Amino acid sequence: MKSRGERHIGLLNGFAAYGMWGLVPLFWPLLKPAGAAEILAHRMVWSLVFVAVALVFVRRWAWAGELLRQPRRLALITVAAAVITVNWGVYIWAVNSGHVVEASLGYFINPLVTIAMGVLLLKERLRPVQWTAVGVGAAAVLVLTIGYGRPPWISLTLAFSFATYGLVKKKVNLGGVESLAAETAIQFLPALGYLLWLSSHGNLSFASEGPGHAALLASTGIVTALPLVCFGAAAIRVPLSTLGLLQYLAPVFQFLLGIFYFGEAMPPERWAGFALVWLALTLLTWDALRTARTLRREITRPSTTMTTGTVSAVRKAESLASGPEPLDSPSARP
Repeated sequence: MKSRGERHIGLLNGFAAYGMWGLVPLFWPLLKPAGAAEILAHRMVWSLVFVAVALVFVRRWAWAGELLRQPRRLALITVAAAVITVNWGVYIWAVNSGHVVEASLGYFINPLVTIAMGVLLLKERLRPVQWTAVGVGAAAVLVLTIGYGRPPWISLTLAFSFATYGLVKKKVNLGGVESLAAETAIQFLPALGYLLWLSSHGNLSFASEGPGHAALLASTGIVTALPLVCFGAAAIRVPLSTLGLLQYLAPVFQFLLGIFYFGEAMPPERWAGFALVWLALTLLTWDALRTARTLRREITRPSTTMTTGTVSAVRKAESLASGPEPLDSPSARP
């Protein structure tokens, strides 16, 4: 049982992590005139530099040798790196192209997409309320498609790439910082090659827009890794269900920034679509918390024997309450 002080530190770190992820739309426009592809490449290169320095400092390298001796896990890390490249690139482009609200929707619907993928790919069984939440989410996408005049492809790409990333990462079972190091190591050479190609054609803003701009591009590594460090501190101190509630801070902040700071339009049909998404998430979270609470009461009864299956059910309920595990997928965050 964690002390009150430990839980307080965990909550502060949780707020810091999700707050930074939620406010990151303010950062990407600062990197203009660099295009989304150049920003993405710098993020890959400098993230590896940052986490490599961090790992040298804490002397955590044993995992790298083990990973290199396991081709299947290495292949999964490669898939994760490819998926996260899509996620990062689409998000950066969306923010700098004036689609912050639609990008925030991707992280709102991600838990629903994760559950749907669990049913389709892992043959998981859902409770009635979960089916209702998924159905309401599908209706929301239909309403938003009508409102936008097209499918909300930015949201869907972010949600499905994030969900796929989480699914792959659960198979890899590697810690957050280590995972980010492995993924960016795979991304590093293609990203560096692209930057060198831009430079050879005189299109590299890193070298032409002054030291301030270069410093901002280099800081993409810190912007990527620092929230992860805070999240790691939170994850070991607060329950998964608490982290599950905190995770909605990021898309809420992004949504509010899109409306009030970037001035994006929200016609009535878009409000209706978002309202349906929020209803679906409310149902999903309520059901998961209720199930976890019920199972906890059962295993704390003196006459009840705590079986392996019951413990597993409690953990699964807590996991559903928390949504997709950010510790396994921090770099998928914007």
